[in-house]
Amino acid sequence: MDYKKLKLRYIGYYETPILWKGDTIYGLRQLELQKLPLQPFNEDIKGPLRLGKLAEQFVSHSFKAHQNIQVIASGIQIQKNQRTLGELDAIITLDDTPIHLEIIYKFYLYDEQTGTNEIEHWIGPNKKDSLIQKLEKLKNKQLPLLHQPESQNFLKQLSIEPELMEQRVLFKAQLFVPWNKEHIEFSKINQDCIQGFYIKEKELPHFKDCKCYMPPKLDWFIIPHPEVNWQTYAVIESLLLDLLNQQTSPLVWVKHPNGMISKCFIVWW
Repeated sequence: MDYKKLKLRYIGYYETPILWKGDTIYGLRQLELQKLPLQPFNEDIKGPLRLGKLAEQFVSHSFKAHQNIQVIASGIQIQKNQRTLGELDAIITLDDTPIHLEIIYKFYLYDEQTGTNEIEHWIGPNKKDSLIQKLEKLKNKQLPLLHQPESQNFLKQLSIEPELMEQRVLFKAQLFVPWNKEHIEFSKINQDCIQGFYIKEKELPHFKDCKCYMPPKLDWFIIPHPEVNWQTYAVIESLLLDLLNQQTSPLVWVKHPNGMISKCFIVWW
């Protein structure tokens, strides 16, 4: 296992802001914690993980720095008659208050052609998901799972009184806005979540004098830095075009001629 890279992924996760403050979106209340000094990630990761599952492990590790938080259970499969109803991401206590916590880490792009308002404009890089879809799933499916009889029985096994439970989300996101529109102001989401921009195929020639690096998906967490295997635009162009033809939007680090490094999605749509 590449522990150096794993540490960089953790730092990238840790430095990603929550998508909003309080309960300003859909009445979903964020778990807002004091930002403590970064604790190095020194745990073993077993088996291949999807990005979202790795984020859950990063969350559990980050909680160790908070003396007022205890993780009671995580990744809890709720079943009925051998059928899985869903999963509770975590049961924690915060200052002795039991909390059902749902953990989300997403990448969204701002597309004014999608939806009719600020929240509906945020979509996944490949248009296969969106912020509004995730919010509705949280509101209507994931959080209500706690109130199913099977979940209530599980809580009682942990000696937790269900009526004392609170619910929170820990929703972090990296956001990307259209190229040359990096100064859009948003009223609902946390402006600090904007991590870069996105471009379309026709805009690629503007970057022909740049160098590029395409990180694997688990490295999407990582804050761009210069110590990677940079390639010239001429070398990487054919790979980018192949991905776009497959309706896949790659994430690319772009090193500009002046040495500045940007994080950028190249979209097929």
